[in-house]
Amino acid sequence: MKLSILDQSPISSNQTAQEALKDSLKLAQVGEALGYSRYWVTEHHDLPGLASSVPEVILSYIGANTSTIRIGSGAVLLPHYKPFKVAEIYNTLATLFPNRIDVGIGRAPGGSAEATNALSDNYLQNVYKMPSLVKDLLHFLDDDFPADHEYSKISASPIPLVAPVPWLLGTSKKSALLAAENGMAYTFGQFMSDNDGPSIIQEYLEAFTPRKQGQTAQVMITVSVICAETTEKANELLLSSLIWELQKAKGEGHKGIPSIEEAQQYKWDNREKVTLDNMKKNIIIGNPQEVKEKLIDLQASYKADEIMLSTIIYSAEARRNSYRLIGNELLIND
Repeated sequence: MKLSILDQSPISSNQTAQEALKDSLKLAQVGEALGYSRYWVTEHHDLPGLASSVPEVILSYIGANTSTIRIGSGAVLLPHYKPFKVAEIYNTLATLFPNRIDVGIGRAPGGSAEATNALSDNYLQNVYKMPSLVKDLLHFLDDDFPADHEYSKISASPIPLVAPVPWLLGTSKKSALLAAENGMAYTFGQFMSDNDGPSIIQEYLEAFTPRKQGQTAQVMITVSVICAETTEKANELLLSSLIWELQKAKGEGHKGIPSIEEAQQYKWDNREKVTLDNMKKNIIIGNPQEVKEKLIDLQASYKADEIMLSTIIYSAEARRNSYRLIGNELLIND
């Protein structure tokens, strides 16, 4: 099984943002040593507790301190940006780190309405233009605009020897079909969707049209996972993440992810208890053998080529250990 890492660079309540970013590097290095295929960074804006507002800068840091693991965005929020600039950034990364760069594309705002307005003036209009933005980006990455196109005389320099691999990220039939139409690899965000993922993936596979000769469909699913030596320990670690989500929903949580002790002191009401129970349904929790079995079942139901794991907990070492335990079960002896 191919496994990868999705990192949001979470900041715990006992950390600075600098320390959180250094822990992101440590996680990427652990993933590389274990045989994880990719390390991707999310893009979030003005969200307390996350240090991942500028993925391309983090990727430069990660790429310079690793050597083999693929690195990329998960995702560049394309409606905020011009495709030409995105292509320049990721072509530069692909020049620095040959044959290692992925450029994942998404359409979400990545933050509050205020942060969205501060980033771009025409976000909603650009969401409607997403299909054309995607096509332009692909042409810039492939350096193959038709001769009669207005951009045919420019290139997103530097042009790397191996172009970044474009992925489209989404949680809906609409995003799956857009990926299929453009011959793009597709990542389904199972960890943040209640939609029927397997049927969406099936539609992607059936509609896939290669953009280049010999190209085949690629499917990756992203899941939330917390693994520990025992199921009890995994559930204990989970509490910090769940309470932080409740705090954020109430406009709190500005200090970052609470410790287990802080989370245990949180007093939730019956409505929040229902919310907690619902959140747990979308997270894979358990000891290494339990997590292994759930991931294998998930891969089969989605017909996925790869699974990307997202783990947000208070302790950076426990987070690395979660990936380590899973890697030892599914990668080391693969």
